[in-house]
Amino acid sequence: MATVLLAGGAGYIGSHTALELLNAGYEVVVADNYANSSPEAIRRVEKLTGKPVKLYEADIRDNAALRRIFAENRIDAVIHFAGLKAVGESVAKPLMYYRNNIDTTLSLLEEMAAAGVKNIIFSSSATVYGEANPVPYTETMPRGTCSNPYGWTKSMMEQIFEDAQKADPALSVILLRYFNPIGAHESGMIGEDPQGIPNNLMPYVTQVAVGRRECLTIFGKDYPTPDGTCLRDYIHVVDLAKGHVKAIDYILQHDGLEIFNLGTGTPYSVTDIVETFQRVNGVEVKHVYGERRAGDLPASYANADKALRLLGWKTEKTLDDMCRDSWNWQRQNPNGYRE
Repeated sequence: MATVLLAGGAGYIGSHTALELLNAGYEVVVADNYANSSPEAIRRVEKLTGKPVKLYEADIRDNAALRRIFAENRIDAVIHFAGLKAVGESVAKPLMYYRNNIDTTLSLLEEMAAAGVKNIIFSSSATVYGEANPVPYTETMPRGTCSNPYGWTKSMMEQIFEDAQKADPALSVILLRYFNPIGAHESGMIGEDPQGIPNNLMPYVTQVAVGRRECLTIFGKDYPTPDGTCLRDYIHVVDLAKGHVKAIDYILQHDGLEIFNLGTGTPYSVTDIVETFQRVNGVEVKHVYGERRAGDLPASYANADKALRLLGWKTEKTLDDMCRDSWNWQRQNPNGYRE
């Protein structure tokens, strides 16, 4: 079976994807510098699957480290998860984001070319649709104007992949545009473990519920949406991980460049998330409403028809599942992987 290198594979989405790839019969190699992840996640993936993962502590910007990984393993495809991902931090530290995120991509493409590896899947984001495109977003829409440096790095990296693929038609590229991944593996053994104050909604909700944080602030209650809070396309991380398996199946058989939205196509509001979480888990999440946050769009959700048509992929988990599994992970691991 084919071997897949997960660059940044010890993180939230990477670890769940490693598990699903192993279950699907693929060999998995992970390289990660643990800037926002933990080797414990991969140890737990091995425990859950009963299969080994070859794990390297390496910075994806380090060409020499990548060269050694490609020399020591026969890699058939790469999934590029490596990157900094906090929107607010990217506004405060733009140079760090541009340097880190774009350098990982350039180093990976350089060392793939040197090693003759021709298949790469990139973790992109719905943020590349910008502010002008109407919802639901389809893959044929142009990339828009991003509202923060994090979004611009995703947009620029998509452009780099498109240019590299045009220059080398033997290179196969899939750009996966994620929407809002939440949830955790149903075992509760792996999940989202942000370092520092969470930037995303669900880990903040679970940390309030478990007593690590006092109160959730919901930013804005005056958006043009049914309840005044932002609408987002929340997708269970296991569904998202299975989308990567389908993308690997596809890229090993097809040349060229493809873009896929990975979302449910059903938007939920921030208030929906909090109320569903409280109902499903029987716990209170103390919350207040604050001012709007700069750069937040009223609504963002996917049209995922293309992924169904070409990959045979669609989501299976409900919002109840997402909320239940998020709490199951946090309850079992109140301090994340740092027990």
